[in-house]
Order: sequence, then C-alpha cells, then structure tokens
Amino acid sequence: MDHRFKISRREAWLGTGLAVLNFVWWYAFAYGLGSKPVKEYTYILGLPAWFFYSCVAGFLLFSFLVFLMVTFLFKEVPFDEPEEKEKERVR
Repeated sequence: MDHRFKISRREAWLGTGLAVLNFVWWYAFAYGLGSKPVKEYTYILGLPAWFFYSCVAGFLLFSFLVFLMVTFLFKEVPFDEPEEKEKERVR
C-alpha cells in the first residue's frame, strides 16, 4: 500500500473528529443554554449567550483548531508518483 493512503486516512480521521467535536460544541451550547425561557437569557455583545458561545466563539475556536491541525498535524504529500514506480508501471 502506498504511504500516501496511510497519511490521507489519518488526516481524514482527524478532520472528521474535529467536525464531530464542533457539532457537539454547537449542540451543547445551543440547546444547553438556549433551552431556558427567553426572559432568563443572558447577553454577550448584544447576542444571547447560547448563540454567542455556540456560533461566534465556536467558530473562532474551531477555526483556530483547524489552523493548528493543518500546521502541525498534516503533511505535504506529492500527488505525482515517484519516477521508479512510474517506470515499473510502464513496463
């Protein structure tokens, strides 16, 4: 098996895990804080706290996590095959 498939599978699992974590974050804040009556809401920057934490803070946090993941965990992988394998395949 080509090493590139192993790397891409690992990166796909990391991306999927981050997406699931993002959904859990959003759901927990949106439905956890947003399930109270409207009169009991607290506000941050004019937005209900549940919206601020689930959408604004969550977006900023997960954008930063994506940046960190791409910078430190993802590897640059060439798309073209090495010349030796190309020559073997042509024969």
